[in-house]
Amino acid sequence: MARTPLPTVPTRLLDVEVAAVPRPSAPLATVIRRGADGAVVAGPHAELAEELGATGKAGEVHAVPGARRWLVGVGDGDPGSYRAAGAAFVRVADAVVAAGRSRAVQVELPAGADAGDYAEFATGAMLGGYRFRVTAREPEPRVRTLRLLAPDEAAVPARTGAVDRARRLAAATALARDLANMPSNVKNPEWLANVARRLAGDTPGLTATIRDRRWLAEQGFGGMLAVGGGSASPPRLIELRYQPRGAAAHLLLVGKGISFDTGGISVKPAEGMHLMRTDMAGGGAVIAAVWTIAALRLGVRVTALVPAAENHVSGSAYRPGDVVRHYGGTTTQVQNTDAEGRMVLADALAYGVRRFRPDAVVDVATLTGAMKVSLGLRTGGLFATDDTLADRVRAAGERAGEAWWRMPLPDDLAEQVRGEIADVRQTPPGPGGITAALFLREFTDGLPWAHLDIAGPARAEKPYAEVVPGGTGFAARTLVELAAGYT
Repeated sequence: MARTPLPTVPTRLLDVEVAAVPRPSAPLATVIRRGADGAVVAGPHAELAEELGATGKAGEVHAVPGARRWLVGVGDGDPGSYRAAGAAFVRVADAVVAAGRSRAVQVELPAGADAGDYAEFATGAMLGGYRFRVTAREPEPRVRTLRLLAPDEAAVPARTGAVDRARRLAAATALARDLANMPSNVKNPEWLANVARRLAGDTPGLTATIRDRRWLAEQGFGGMLAVGGGSASPPRLIELRYQPRGAAAHLLLVGKGISFDTGGISVKPAEGMHLMRTDMAGGGAVIAAVWTIAALRLGVRVTALVPAAENHVSGSAYRPGDVVRHYGGTTTQVQNTDAEGRMVLADALAYGVRRFRPDAVVDVATLTGAMKVSLGLRTGGLFATDDTLADRVRAAGERAGEAWWRMPLPDDLAEQVRGEIADVRQTPPGPGGITAALFLREFTDGLPWAHLDIAGPARAEKPYAEVVPGGTGFAARTLVELAAGYT
């Protein structure tokens, strides 16, 4: 039987186990730390490290000649260094496995490594070894099982629990990567909705409702209908709900779901347009997050909305100069059809706020190139109307290993959002990331709200730490940790 070229979604990650007993036949890696003086911390492996020229730098991997063994550096042992070490090691180990050797490897962490260190190393290994490839060829052999060695049997349960939770969080990131990486000739709004429906069907406590174009027209989702009007693939509103008993807090998560973005009539330059298959990375992060929140059975109610549409060019595409009426009645003066993300988000935010009245709202989107200029490619932009919510997001990002920088929402720019022939204008003058956020704020009805612009870190061109080229899954783990903070 011919193998389908499409990868399975969600991607299967490598298995990570914790045990006190090593496998006699499996290759062994030993993790070494570097002290404050820059030298490898004294211990049983210091002499070998000196022979190999190993410095203990995070992510540095040295093979021991004539032995199936490695030394892996973890720097000073902070969480990011453990993730980088896990990712670097599994990439080297994959190459050894591809050469026909054992598919199981084991790792000995430094004395004193706690459960969190085990979890971070596992996260790096699972995500650093992630691959997405559309091919009918048989996949190359890779590491299938990673055994992390605990100092004794008494230490196994706590480390196993931490690694199990890390596996769930890594799966969230991997799913968000899968959704972003899937080519857009497969991933139209209907496909994305069907994946969300299947995930909900397989996850106790999670329900999915998919709204079609007819329902969107009846309810007045003018932004989604305008953006999706130029495509042969009609828009869908994906609604996922997780409602555990006794939950005191209710979070609304909204993710931009543009399955492909040509820019519409304001067409994008050809160079780089192929990357627009990842323009639904915010929606992918939201789907992955609520799936993981339900799997972890967190004690917080979460509603997730993903307005999914394809922004295309045709005779039915919306135009610069159009006036669009959003859900709830607010009108927007269209100026640039390539600013489509805020159009669909406006509908979803207005609907979610009015329909559910949550305690807090967070939206996630690859919204503006301005944020790439402001913060580069590894830090997400955080805008918030509520200091407590902003602090929660930043703290969640620290736990998840994802960096956020809070941006301002200046009052002197707010008036720029006012429209000339409509209530608001789509692309106000001024700093693009800020004015886009101010536009979205118009649809949040004064609720505590945070806007996460991930245009920079949602994609990567080269590997670093646990990140691989393509969709990165950025923000998925932050959203899970944010929800966990509400329990």
